[in-house]
Amino acid sequence: MRTITIDIINEKVLNLLRDLEQLKLIRLRKEKPDEKQSTPDWSKYKGAMSKQSKSEIDQQLNELRNEWE
Repeated sequence: MRTITIDIINEKVLNLLRDLEQLKLIRLRKEKPDEKQSTPDWSKYKGAMSKQSKSEIDQQLNELRNEWE
């Protein structure tokens, strides 16, 4: 069995797909809410980095850049 995703362009095709499902040729599944592409959940990254002042960040960036030279 293979799984494919299709985009419905014309709503009339749904009847055709339902007929195929009744003939047990295909199985229709509704998309689950978590399968839809949405914005990432940034809350899982909260606290991953400590707050720093702009000058501290600039200093670290300069140190990193100097390591490459």
